[in-house]
Amino acid sequence: MNNFFNMNGYGIFVWLSFSITFIACAIIYYKTYKTLKKYEKDFAQELEKLSESEKNLVLKKSKIASIVLTSYNKSI
Repeated sequence: MNNFFNMNGYGIFVWLSFSITFIACAIIYYKTYKTLKKYEKDFAQELEKLSESEKNLVLKKSKIASIVLTSYNKSI
Protein backbone atom coordinates (compact mmCIF):
# COMPACT_ATOMS: atom_id res chain seq x y z
CA MET A 1 0.00 0.00 0.00
CA ASN A 2 2.85 2.34 0.83
CA ASN A 3 4.40 1.67 -2.61
CA PHE A 4 1.15 2.76 -4.25
CA PHE A 5 1.13 6.14 -2.48
CA ASN A 6 4.90 6.64 -2.82
CA MET A 7 5.04 5.67 -6.54
CA ASN A 8 8.81 5.18 -6.55
CA GLY A 9 9.47 8.68 -5.25
CA TYR A 10 7.10 10.46 -7.66
CA GLY A 11 4.03 10.13 -5.46
CA ILE A 12 4.31 13.60 -3.98
CA PHE A 13 4.18 15.16 -7.46
CA VAL A 14 1.35 12.94 -8.66
CA TRP A 15 -0.85 13.42 -5.61
CA LEU A 16 -0.11 17.14 -5.39
CA SER A 17 -1.04 17.70 -9.03
CA PHE A 18 -4.14 15.54 -8.62
CA SER A 19 -5.28 17.51 -5.58
CA ILE A 20 -4.57 20.90 -7.21
CA THR A 21 -6.61 19.86 -10.25
CA PHE A 22 -9.47 18.64 -8.06
CA ILE A 23 -9.49 21.86 -6.01
CA ALA A 24 -9.39 24.01 -9.17
CA CYS A 25 -12.35 22.10 -10.65
CA ALA A 26 -14.30 22.46 -7.40
CA ILE A 27 -13.69 26.22 -7.32
CA ILE A 28 -14.76 26.63 -10.94
CA TYR A 29 -17.90 24.57 -10.30
CA TYR A 30 -18.79 26.64 -7.21
CA LYS A 31 -18.30 29.95 -9.01
CA THR A 32 -20.34 28.79 -12.01
CA TYR A 33 -23.14 27.54 -9.76
CA LYS A 34 -23.17 30.80 -7.82
CA THR A 35 -23.30 32.87 -11.04
CA LEU A 36 -26.11 30.71 -12.42
CA LYS A 37 -28.20 31.20 -9.29
CA LYS A 38 -27.60 34.96 -9.46
CA TYR A 39 -28.79 35.09 -13.09
CA GLU A 40 -31.82 32.93 -12.24
CA LYS A 41 -32.71 35.31 -9.42
CA ASP A 42 -32.36 38.36 -11.69
CA PHE A 43 -34.44 36.68 -14.40
CA ALA A 44 -37.17 35.72 -11.94
CA GLN A 45 -37.29 39.28 -10.61
CA GLU A 46 -37.65 40.60 -14.16
CA LEU A 47 -40.49 38.15 -14.75
CA GLU A 48 -42.22 39.32 -11.59
CA LYS A 49 -42.18 42.90 -12.90
CA LEU A 50 -44.19 41.93 -15.97
CA SER A 51 -47.96 42.12 -16.04
CA GLU A 52 -49.89 38.88 -15.62
CA SER A 53 -50.74 38.57 -19.31
CA GLU A 54 -47.15 39.27 -20.40
CA LYS A 55 -45.85 36.78 -17.84
CA ASN A 56 -48.22 34.06 -19.06
CA LEU A 57 -47.16 34.74 -22.65
CA VAL A 58 -43.48 34.42 -21.78
CA LEU A 59 -44.07 31.26 -19.76
CA LYS A 60 -46.03 29.67 -22.60
CA LYS A 61 -43.37 30.47 -25.18
CA SER A 62 -40.33 29.55 -23.12
CA LYS A 63 -39.94 26.24 -21.36
CA ILE A 64 -36.75 27.48 -19.69
CA ALA A 65 -38.53 30.51 -18.23
CA SER A 66 -41.07 28.30 -16.51
CA ILE A 67 -38.33 26.01 -15.13
CA VAL A 68 -36.35 28.97 -13.81
CA LEU A 69 -39.42 30.50 -12.21
CA THR A 70 -40.43 27.27 -10.49
CA SER A 71 -36.90 26.57 -9.25
CA TYR A 72 -36.57 30.15 -7.99
CA ASN A 73 -39.91 29.90 -6.13
CA LYS A 74 -38.79 26.62 -4.52
CA SER A 75 -35.55 28.15 -3.27
CA ILE A 76 -37.29 31.11 -1.57
